[in-house]
Amino acid sequence: MSDEIVLRGVTAHGYHGVLEAEKRDGQTFVVDVHLTLDLSRAGRSDNLAATVNYAEVASAVVARVTGPAFDLIERLAEVIADDVLAFPLVDAVEVVVHKPEAPVGHPFTDVEVRIRRSSGPRAVIALGSNLGDRGRTLSLAVDALRALPGFTVTAVSPMVETDPVGGPDQPPYLNAVVVGRTTLDPTELLEALHRIESAHGRTREVRWGPRTLDLDLIQFGTPGSADEVVSADDSLTLPHPRAAERAFVIVPWATAEPDGHLRPAPEDPRIRPLRELLDGLDTSGIRPGPEWGTW
Repeated sequence: MSDEIVLRGVTAHGYHGVLEAEKRDGQTFVVDVHLTLDLSRAGRSDNLAATVNYAEVASAVVARVTGPAFDLIERLAEVIADDVLAFPLVDAVEVVVHKPEAPVGHPFTDVEVRIRRSSGPRAVIALGSNLGDRGRTLSLAVDALRALPGFTVTAVSPMVETDPVGGPDQPPYLNAVVVGRTTLDPTELLEALHRIESAHGRTREVRWGPRTLDLDLIQFGTPGSADEVVSADDSLTLPHPRAAERAFVIVPWATAEPDGHLRPAPEDPRIRPLRELLDGLDTSGIRPGPEWGTW
């Protein structure tokens, strides 16, 4: 699908540039945004929820232009693209940043940087921690995912506190789910998750034992679509073979993505709504966790 929403000429005053005067005095920046998405459902339903609110896109652009200063408009364009790709439904974006008052030193009409970025397939990641400062660890893990090249966070669930399932006696967990889009392949993404775990002291001596940080790749791609990855390989099993049975995954995931779906196992032909899976799960061991940023 190649439908587009085009937002041209979003104008704001910013302080981006390498020169001291640019950082001090600022100048006018103009941004064009081309969103690629499927607008067929919006066209049929006349429902705002089936499209992207371009007023919100414009506000996100202005917030970046007027926000912390970058030396390069290439960087400004990149973070605007990341922000726009975080909107649900957006498959790709082209961002053009104009700097008509740039200190070029010669007569000119405009300087512009134009970048194109794709959102890539969806990915669902479950987070857990039951050692140390659990809330802070999960927060830092989300920050690491937001900073991961090739991964764009689109939704973060609330934290829940959960009783441990299986394994030895151990403290309760804090769990959450992150949904995103990625241009990494599944193996690259899994390796990146392991690096983030290791950075927080994760070890694997005891199966299902306590851990400072656990990041599980639950799903890659949209179930039933061409980009869904289904794998029964021991080193990369997708979708996660036990996710459908784990209330500590499904409860926060259904909050972050109420219309989400899951194939219960790689060999299972069914694709089930999360809300349907919730009906069959024991959620008695799950309680609301702390708010993000309150520890």
